[in-house]
Amino acid sequence: MKAYLLIVTLFFISSHYSFSQKGISSQTKEKLNAIATQDVPARAPGIATAIIQDGRLIYEKYAGYADLTDSLFIDESTRFNIASNGKQFTALAILSLVDDNQIKLSDDIRKWFPVLYPNVKEQITIQSLLNHTSGIRDCYDLLALQGITWWKISLGNGDILQLIEKQEELNFLPDTQYLYSNTNYILLAMLVEKVSEKTFIAFTNSMFDKLNMPNSSFENDHTQIQGELARPYFNFDTWTTRDWTWDVVGDGNIFSTLPDQIQWEKLVQGYGETSFNKKLIAQSQAVLEESKFQNYGFGLEFSEYKGLSYTFHEGATGAWKATVLRFPEKQSSLITLTNTGKSIPSIQTRQMADVLFDLKADETYLVTKPAKTGSFIHEDEILGTYLTHGNFAFTFKKIDNIIYLQRFGRNDVELEREADNIFHQKFDPAFKQEFTVNSNGVVQVTAYYTNHSPYTLTKSSEIDSSFDFKGLDGTYQNAETDVWITLKHIENANYEVIFRDDTTKEGLLISNSKMLVSSYVFEFKENEFFLNGGRIEIVRFVRK
Repeated sequence: MKAYLLIVTLFFISSHYSFSQKGISSQTKEKLNAIATQDVPARAPGIATAIIQDGRLIYEKYAGYADLTDSLFIDESTRFNIASNGKQFTALAILSLVDDNQIKLSDDIRKWFPVLYPNVKEQITIQSLLNHTSGIRDCYDLLALQGITWWKISLGNGDILQLIEKQEELNFLPDTQYLYSNTNYILLAMLVEKVSEKTFIAFTNSMFDKLNMPNSSFENDHTQIQGELARPYFNFDTWTTRDWTWDVVGDGNIFSTLPDQIQWEKLVQGYGETSFNKKLIAQSQAVLEESKFQNYGFGLEFSEYKGLSYTFHEGATGAWKATVLRFPEKQSSLITLTNTGKSIPSIQTRQMADVLFDLKADETYLVTKPAKTGSFIHEDEILGTYLTHGNFAFTFKKIDNIIYLQRFGRNDVELEREADNIFHQKFDPAFKQEFTVNSNGVVQVTAYYTNHSPYTLTKSSEIDSSFDFKGLDGTYQNAETDVWITLKHIENANYEVIFRDDTTKEGLLISNSKMLVSSYVFEFKENEFFLNGGRIEIVRFVRK
């Protein structure tokens, strides 16, 4: 196991603080401190956050406790689980193997894992795993379908491989769609082992040594994690934590300190000392040029924030959350690591960017209302269920002549008409719904709000009056996960849905061939249905 250098030298301390607050005013520092500590009350877990600009640390803040039991404060030696932010280092390991001519991004992953997907004729390339276009289903969603709460058990990469080896179908044909899947990066970690003939931990620890990140490591044995850890805490009337037992690596499960992440950002910006190939570091920050999907690259997302091009990633494993934002044009990086369920670093870190770059409020950059009023639409025409491409659902119902919007996991929302084809939430008029008819003659609704871009849902077709509701009754099995689901018609379009003989959910049929069940959508075809939900799609269930 790698030795951890947790004692910071006097030289590092002096240089560390000499640069800490250069480049920002005391007023800006005050604003940043307020943002950083907004969700860190007294005697609570907290955060570690920093800003790096032109290779210099210009802001740094630690707040809260790493361990409430030991009254240990978060500081430079505190190690956080940065979760999916570790994908960038798995990708860097892959680039190292490419640079050594041991693999090519165009190689089919089945060159090393020949038993995977024998019926899929298309290439499943290393590149498609890197930018989530492989179609491989997410292992965490597959475990959830099996009724397994992953963070309550202890599994390793070998267990995930066994799960994936049982999969016969993909979410979609490779390189035809983008859908984030943690399985991609777990397979990449196992690929590193097969090609290098070293453990993934040994390979990446050597990489971290060259990067001068001594306190960073993927951890595949929860009993051997070293250093001063930030324990993860949720607050349900009181702060609660639990022991970490997960041993899967590659997609995440990487522990690091804020100084190590600062060092990495300096290297990304072209500064800092390293014996690692700097060209590979630069390459890891670019898009995959050979892919038509340019929103995700080597463990990084590419987008725009308030008119600024940026790369970013979020990590979340329970109360451990991490965010990194990089603004190349500003030569600036912002990092936030947390161990508290109260904090949302994806929001906080962008609030810090607003202060740093003097950006305006969200609504200034977003379309928050319809451009104009359209044709009148009667209330009865809008009733029904609407879906996005990803099967996120809105259901509009009329109860006692009042229109309500129903969404899974949320309270019903009372609506009132604002204009001919525009409604809004009665007690929050900023939440608007614009009803239009698309080119296929189908009603659709576009939702507007002050903190997100508009999104559109399309109305599902009506159920035929002659439809045989009981015709869907029966027990269905998915051979890939050995999960059984039983459907039983209750009344009208309502069904009882029993998962694995132990979990009962409500099912609502919204068309002749589509049923909403909790966070899933079932699509029926003859004697089978296909389950879609989250990061798993077209999971085939056959009636027995």
